[in-house]
Amino acid sequence: MTDHYLESVKKQFKYYKLLGDKTFAQLADDKLFWQYNDDSNSIATIVKHIWGNMLSRWTDFLTTDGEKTWRDRDAEFENDINSRQELLEKWEAGWNCVFNALEPLAANDLNRTIYIRNQEHTVIDAISRQLAHYAYHIGQIVYLGKMLAEKNWTSLTIPKGQSDAFNAEKFSKPKQKGHFADDFLKDGKV
Repeated sequence: MTDHYLESVKKQFKYYKLLGDKTFAQLADDKLFWQYNDDSNSIATIVKHIWGNMLSRWTDFLTTDGEKTWRDRDAEFENDINSRQELLEKWEAGWNCVFNALEPLAANDLNRTIYIRNQEHTVIDAISRQLAHYAYHIGQIVYLGKMLAEKNWTSLTIPKGQSDAFNAEKFSKPKQKGHFADDFLKDGKV
């Protein structure tokens, strides 16, 4: 069961990363830096925050507090990424840190105690916390992306009005074992 949990969360993280990847691909460069107002975050700023969080939480994941002394969280919200390339470099660096920390984990690690901001967490709790955090922010990225792409947006999941056709196709096949993200990771649709 615990090995299944680790495989499941790896797929879920990959799914959320791919949602971001597919959103970035649909936007012109200038849209990545658009802010509604001075108090809101651009997609680039959200990426910068996720990147900072990922590096802090997943570096030395099992051995040091997840809130590193070198992290400058407030600076993560400064809208100073200057190019798509810089945004994508931070995005990839953050995700590489996540996956590099997850890969060596084994079932016997899941109940170990780690700390985030000096608060005790099991490894399972810490993973769940980060999964929810990234899903929250990637949802913001997708929402902004959909608004900014306007009529050029290609749905990342089941498009409006196509649920019945999608479900008919799914239910026309025998029951399958798998993870909700398997189809999306394979062909881009859930």
